[in-house]
Amino acid sequence: MDRDDVSWRGYWPAAPTPFTAAGALDEQAWRALLRLYAAQGVHGVLVNGSTGEWFSQTPAERRRVAEIAVAELSGRIPVVVGVTAYTPGEAIDLARHAAEAGADGVLATPPPYVHPGPEEILAFFREVSSATDLPFMVYNWPRGVSVDISAHPGLTRRLADLDQVVAIKDSTGDWLRMLGTVEAVSDQVRVFGSFLHRRGLAVLMELGGDGNIDGGGLGAPFAVPYYDAVAAGNAKAARGWADRYAGLSTRLINPDYSGVYGTPIAQLKAAMAILGQPGGHLRPPLLPIGDAAALDAIGAVLRESGLAEALTRGVR
Repeated sequence: MDRDDVSWRGYWPAAPTPFTAAGALDEQAWRALLRLYAAQGVHGVLVNGSTGEWFSQTPAERRRVAEIAVAELSGRIPVVVGVTAYTPGEAIDLARHAAEAGADGVLATPPPYVHPGPEEILAFFREVSSATDLPFMVYNWPRGVSVDISAHPGLTRRLADLDQVVAIKDSTGDWLRMLGTVEAVSDQVRVFGSFLHRRGLAVLMELGGDGNIDGGGLGAPFAVPYYDAVAAGNAKAARGWADRYAGLSTRLINPDYSGVYGTPIAQLKAAMAILGQPGGHLRPPLLPIGDAAALDAIGAVLRESGLAEALTRGVR
């Protein structure tokens, strides 16, 4: 397989998983959120990624989240299921379930906490990606796993050469390293990175790259038309949408992907609650943002960026 075996591109939310106040999986809210994403015209959805709080779910819950996502979105937009785990066996079990459920692909980071070296990373992805026939997306997430794939010379290319790997999600936090990934493998696999700004537009138009997978998808009213403009070759329109997106994202997320007003998932779910979106509650070890000043500041960003108005009017 290679990049031409999938049509993955554009703006994808890394979906949060809604929980009830009592801590149960909120299936009704999850279905409502997936339908919201479809109505917003996003180009794909990642479930059970970091934003989806996979780390606080049981294996049965992760399977149920995947099943519902496929049932709601199958045939409309791609559904890629996160199967990150500490061992290859755990990840393989989840990947095989995703294939049985009808997912369009699977994704994993290197094993968290372990700090594997380059040969161990390669062996892990070789074993997990080959366990099913599904297209596979490698996720480079140094903030979450303390390993930066792009810091190891040649490793990204070796991963791209694996038979089932068709995409890389590069969230290194080091923009120049992300560009190195684009240069090294975008001719062979899809690259999702940090492109939702004017510099990113220049890269997409000239060097390569395919999309953004964005924690929660708050910026969909700006990011979906941005990528539609990119696909149409309309740089002028894309610049306008990029500026509107930046007016939201840069006030909530730091360059290293940490949150400005709280941990990123807590901040996301607080923003979704302010907007009336079905993000649901957090699960421990995460805690909701309780500081009134921080919540007021998040609300101000949503208003001043024009996002709240865009959602009310359905502006795209």
